[in-house]
Amino acid sequence: MRTRLTDDEEAVKEVFDGFFAHESPPEVVRAAEPGGHDPELWAKLAQTGAPGMALPAAAGGGDASLRDLAVVVESWGAHLAPVPLVEHAVATRLLHGIGADPPLVAALAAGERIATLALRDPVDGLARLVPAGAVADVVVARAGDEITVTSTSPPGSGPRNTGDLPLADRDVATGAAIAPAAPGWERALDEWRALTAVAYVGLARQAIRLCVDYVKERIQFDVPIGTFQAIQHGLADAATHLEGAHLLSHRAVWALDTDRPDAARLAGMALLFAADT
Repeated sequence: MRTRLTDDEEAVKEVFDGFFAHESPPEVVRAAEPGGHDPELWAKLAQTGAPGMALPAAAGGGDASLRDLAVVVESWGAHLAPVPLVEHAVATRLLHGIGADPPLVAALAAGERIATLALRDPVDGLARLVPAGAVADVVVARAGDEITVTSTSPPGSGPRNTGDLPLADRDVATGAAIAPAAPGWERALDEWRALTAVAYVGLARQAIRLCVDYVKERIQFDVPIGTFQAIQHGLADAATHLEGAHLLSHRAVWALDTDRPDAARLAGMALLFAADT
């Protein structure tokens, strides 16, 4: 596993760091509350090709790897961009992998429609708290031993939550079964876990950066509080945990990208560790 970005990945990072810094400043993030989705920002992101970048070109994608997508996801997480990039990308990759309707996959790759996946199996046809469920018009779920696809108008809102995320319950009882659940479904969940961990790493890195800037400016007893040893120790611990989360999350992505046998285990570990970080 590489521990540093390639030149191409550095270029991708620079482009999307700039994109999200310009298009998703704090004002845009706050304006999207409490629904957690900005349709205008999604349209702009679709123009960059990010929603379908990790699909083959023949399917309307950008022929990028999962590791390339992770570079974009880290920038997305750092700026709390109110668009469902991870859910959409993972669901679209799953649909392509199981041979879903090519026009549907092409529309998703272009960002013309939004897809998500129900992380929990539906009960009596109802999938609870689906990530991006409030805004996605394509919901992929596992019903028994089959993967189903439900295409309906999104509700536009869902239960209030502390993260202001577009969560919503979705009725998937009428979903069309299109493929056996194994092994594609578990693979998709692992991709979601690993990429979500990467997003948390981006968020944590940005939080530490903001904190460091603050302790350099905040004056107490006529000196910046960043000179206080207790604060320095706390920031050092946070930075150490962050680097651990960064390495673990990107190792999980690499393991998935290279079909390593420990990929599922690493994805779960990465999500837990990054969430705690």
